[in-house]
Amino acid sequence: MKRRMSLEKAVEAFAGAMVLLSIGLTYFVHPGFVWLTIFVGANLLQQSFTGFCPAAMFFRKAFELQSG
Repeated sequence: MKRRMSLEKAVEAFAGAMVLLSIGLTYFVHPGFVWLTIFVGANLLQQSFTGFCPAAMFFRKAFELQSG
């Protein structure tokens, strides 16, 4: 039986990848990329209170993922 990734796990994986990418860009490219890290963290924080997450909407439509 093939299991699909749940919507929540996809959002968590995407957020983690974006944080790691932004830290790498901050260190190797330009300190201004720290704002990407701040944006991702702020988005995760507001999502925890409001339930609204643009990445979840994208994953739901683009990959037809369902909540687990």
